[in-house]
Amino acid sequence: MVSLRCKMIVKSELANMGLHIKLVELGEVEIEEELHEKKYKELQSVLQSYGLELMEDKKSILIEKIKNIIVEMVHYSEDPMVINFSDYLTSKLNYDYNYLSNLFSEVKGTTIEQYIISHKIERVKELLIYDKLTLTEIAYQLNYSSVSHLSRQFKKVTGLTPSFFKQMKHKRLKAREDL
Repeated sequence: MVSLRCKMIVKSELANMGLHIKLVELGEVEIEEELHEKKYKELQSVLQSYGLELMEDKKSILIEKIKNIIVEMVHYSEDPMVINFSDYLTSKLNYDYNYLSNLFSEVKGTTIEQYIISHKIERVKELLIYDKLTLTEIAYQLNYSSVSHLSRQFKKVTGLTPSFFKQMKHKRLKAREDL
C-alpha cells in the first residue's frame, strides 16, 4: 500500500468481510480476528483485484515498510523533510541502518538513497506542475541544501532543468487552449 487511496480500499474491504480493524497504515494491517485459510484466500483475492497483495515474508514486509516511510515522508508530509534519514528510518523500524540499507539494495537493486532521490524528483515535478511554491520553497521543503543542488539533481535524473520542465507545462497548457 503506497497511497491513502489504498488504505481506504483496504479498510473498506476488511469491513465488507466483517473483519475488525486494529490498524491500517501504509503497508501494514492488523485485524482482531485470526484468519482461517478460507478467509485468508478471500482477502487475498479481493486485494489482488485492486492490484494489492498480502505479504508474509519478513524481509519483503520490511522492504515495503521502508518504501512506505519514504513515500509518506516525501509525498504526504507537510513538514520539511527530516535531515538525517538514516536515523529517522532506524528509529521508525528499530533496525540498524546498515542492515536496512544492505537488505534494500539486495532486494530492490538500488540504494535507499537513490529511491529517496527518485521520489524527491517526482515530488519536485508535482510541485512545479501545481505552481504554488517557488523553487526555493520546494528546495527547503524537500531538504535540499540549495536551489542549485536541487536543480543539478533534477537535471541528472530527468535530463531537464526545473525551469525548462515548468516551461514545458506552460507550453502544453497554452497548446490546449489553442485547440
